[in-house]
Amino acid sequence: MVRSSIILVALAIASTAFAQNCSLTQKCPEGTPCCSQYGSCGTGAYCLGGCDPQSSHKLNSCVPAPVCRSQSYNFKSLDRIIPNTKYLGDASKADWVSSGDPVIYQNNVLLTMAPDTVGTLLASSTYMWYGNVKATFKTSRGAGVVTAFILLSDVKDEIDYEFVGVDLKTAQTNFYFQGITDYGNSANITLSDTFNNFHTYEIDWTPDKITWLVDGQVGRTLERKNTWNSTTNQWMYPQTPARVQLSLWPGGLASNAKGTVDWAGGQIDWTGAQDIKTNGYYYSMFQSVQVDCFNATSAPGTNSKTSYTYNNLAGTNNTVVDGDSPTVLKSLLGTGENMNAGDPGASSASAGSPAATASTAATVPGLSGSGTGSDDHSSDTPGSGGSNSGSSGSGSESGSGTSGASSSGTDSSASAETSSATGGGFTQGGDSSGSSTPQSGADQLGQEKALKGSLFAGIVVLVAMMAL
Repeated sequence: MVRSSIILVALAIASTAFAQNCSLTQKCPEGTPCCSQYGSCGTGAYCLGGCDPQSSHKLNSCVPAPVCRSQSYNFKSLDRIIPNTKYLGDASKADWVSSGDPVIYQNNVLLTMAPDTVGTLLASSTYMWYGNVKATFKTSRGAGVVTAFILLSDVKDEIDYEFVGVDLKTAQTNFYFQGITDYGNSANITLSDTFNNFHTYEIDWTPDKITWLVDGQVGRTLERKNTWNSTTNQWMYPQTPARVQLSLWPGGLASNAKGTVDWAGGQIDWTGAQDIKTNGYYYSMFQSVQVDCFNATSAPGTNSKTSYTYNNLAGTNNTVVDGDSPTVLKSLLGTGENMNAGDPGASSASAGSPAATASTAATVPGLSGSGTGSDDHSSDTPGSGGSNSGSSGSGSESGSGTSGASSSGTDSSASAETSSATGGGFTQGGDSSGSSTPQSGADQLGQEKALKGSLFAGIVVLVAMMAL
């Protein structure tokens, strides 16, 4: 019985060794049913935060999402930040799920990006279904280096702040409905040096309006009534439960699309940049995050039970269920369809078997280097960010439905300026030569594809030996 269980586990690993891409038109197969945030099929972490129910094998392939919890988050240690190689969906044990290499420095968390890595991402373990979120941080700097603070739902509804490292006086804002890009939706907010100064960036999100604020001052507003699309007969408005995501990523990675690299200010300097020489990595510095749930008494926007799920592939707010479905997997072999798969406590499984241990590498999706949200800006042009007017940092947006599959509008916000900054750095980690550069966990995950062939070959041998 034990031998049969080990063989089944080994075969499950083999099935994830060759990850299949997934989309609305190409759903995941039964063996690897979950479509991850990055568009590939698998089990385990693929089925947790960011799992797209619309592109997965079944609507219930993704693990239910923990409901909103109002809380203030400070970063004095990594105790409540759990790597996505270890997180199984229990939000009571983790506030943030990480990929990459977060570092604690003077009661702040640094999102680091060392050479040959794709940066660091922190995603909240709970989901917001409307509400208010504030993040106080300093951005990174340098060509191709992008800092982001976004809300992203599993069906790709998104509300953004993004910061390009060559323009330290501009916060770019945007929104997306189910990942549909419309570059007319972007708008900029002007502020003081984002690398040397802490600012508090705020998103106030209700069923009818989104307001972007910086240091308490309104920078932009969007009203749902201006996002109606008469062709698709729906509101092109973010409306589904979303995780808070804090990230540092390489928009200027040489392998990225030219549009992405140009938007990010050019290719990244991995050798001569001040932060690389001084610290061994680029970094952004996050001081705190404050989440206040919407706390509606009736849907949409409730958080009275345990988890959010969807009851229809439409993925709109009237298909969200605030219910009591469990959120915790027994192992990284589990899925929403089989939460107990790979249970190390089951008598028929060997918890310490090499197969069970090896499964971790095959069930954690990695970053690609081309962004962490719906849009990698591959079709963007340098400096694009909506039409700008005024200098006070306040503005409004109005839009109307279009004949296409997205909304369009006219934006009014503060004018963009381009500047660079020097100084303000610190010494933490590697020496100026970069000889002790820390290796990001995301870098290790990025090597997954290269390892898959040898992993599969080893598993085939293992299965053959156990069958003898």
